[in-house]
Amino acid sequence: LSREKLSPILSMYIVDSTEEGIKKCEEMIEFGGLGHSAVIHTSNEKVIEEFSKRVKVGRIIVNSPSSQGAIGDIYNTNMPSLTLGCGTMGRNSTTQNVSAQNLINIKKVAKRRVNMLWFRVPERIYFEPGSLQYLEKLEGKKAFIVADKFMDKLGYVSKVMYHLKKANMDINVFLDVEPDPSTETVMKGTNQMRSFEPDVIIALGGGSAMDAAKGMWLFYENPNIEFDGLKLRFMDIRKRAFKFPKLGRKAKMVAIPTTSGTGSEVTAFAVITDKTNGVKYPLADYELTPDIAIIDPELVMTVPPSVTADTGMDVLTHAIEAYVSVMASDYTDGLALKAIELVFNYLPIAYKDGSNALAREKMHNASCIAGMAFTNAFLGVNHSIAHKLGSEFHIPHGRANAIMLPHVIRYNGSNPSKLVSFPKYEYYMAPEKYRQIAKHLGLPCSTKEEGIESLINAIKDLMNELNVSSTLSECGVTKDHLDSVIYNLADEAFEDQCTTANPRLPLVKEIIELIQNAY
Repeated sequence: LSREKLSPILSMYIVDSTEEGIKKCEEMIEFGGLGHSAVIHTSNEKVIEEFSKRVKVGRIIVNSPSSQGAIGDIYNTNMPSLTLGCGTMGRNSTTQNVSAQNLINIKKVAKRRVNMLWFRVPERIYFEPGSLQYLEKLEGKKAFIVADKFMDKLGYVSKVMYHLKKANMDINVFLDVEPDPSTETVMKGTNQMRSFEPDVIIALGGGSAMDAAKGMWLFYENPNIEFDGLKLRFMDIRKRAFKFPKLGRKAKMVAIPTTSGTGSEVTAFAVITDKTNGVKYPLADYELTPDIAIIDPELVMTVPPSVTADTGMDVLTHAIEAYVSVMASDYTDGLALKAIELVFNYLPIAYKDGSNALAREKMHNASCIAGMAFTNAFLGVNHSIAHKLGSEFHIPHGRANAIMLPHVIRYNGSNPSKLVSFPKYEYYMAPEKYRQIAKHLGLPCSTKEEGIESLINAIKDLMNELNVSSTLSECGVTKDHLDSVIYNLADEAFEDQCTTANPRLPLVKEIIELIQNAY
């Protein structure tokens, strides 16, 4: 190790020219013995070429960090590597057998390659009134319906069965889904599924039915998989310590939402709860994306006003967080903006007049469109906090999101103390993207600050119009109860998977302040 030099950047040295900069690099690298790696950050190919020729190291790393992740991980398409290289120039140790290639001074220039983003949605999405009839064209022999007893009471299960029978399918029904489906429920449904051996799984209902069906699908096709591996967090959903198995070998998943909120019919996410210890298992992998989604607004015509308001605010939060996420892209931004526009235009109408077929259809579309945006761009700290508030105080998820949204927008819209590190997120752009949302809605936005305040005020006005609580205290949360759990809630919110894609990396104390501001 006496021959290796680790040189973290402790300060920035400003030079007058490229030539002077390269000379300084040469002096540092050659001081006290040669090293094995050098890093350069520039888009000028001529400078890279000159630097590579003159600097005496075994490896030149271009536009990538020099430590963990330099060769792979989130910075390019390669797998992670901590290899530092070996050879006579740097005289560093190696765990491999030294061969001729290690004993000659051949430079390697490792240029940063694009870490490709992605866009994934179900292969087919059917929408507009009456689209449930697509079930008659499903290919398969056995269909397994996952729903709750209320769906059966409303007659929706019978409607689905009617169309499936026209496709000459054998049908089996599981109706024991509860809110926040438990591991016990998932395993009970899985066992019933294994006995029936379906080749089509129908998820019918709100987010809970979707979550339960996804969990059953996973365990039906992979009986030996364990929850502990499934819940591990990740930085890049495609490169993770635990790899989800491929789904669809035994059965296809068809998702039919009966609320306009979660967007789960097109997303890669599910949440399963272990009721014995209260631990929620957030499952996230593109294998969980349903194969087919049916967005039939006729199934949401009887949703009560309060549920319409809460789920509608969930849609709005999905779209706004996806738009400002560090993983947002050209492919998700348009979807997010369209969903935001639909919510502001049609949610008040759907809330006040549930029989308005156009408003119901537009909100059902908005939910699905926002789902397509956030399953690819992910969410942010607003959802991280809402997850914990809902679990602790039993506040409906959409309402918890609505309460936090103005505070999180103002937080993300100010100068950050710390940024989330993501290679495609080149500079802090949350304030500008909030201004763009305000502009899209026709709100005053001559400056970023004005756009942020206009958007916050528009959200508050919308909440008032929908009679949605604006504070935690209005939801019955007492100060003593909040004070007794707020530190744990903040810790858990910080560790939530959604926090990873928030543009501003929050400190735990800042999450505490956000929750206190919402009280």
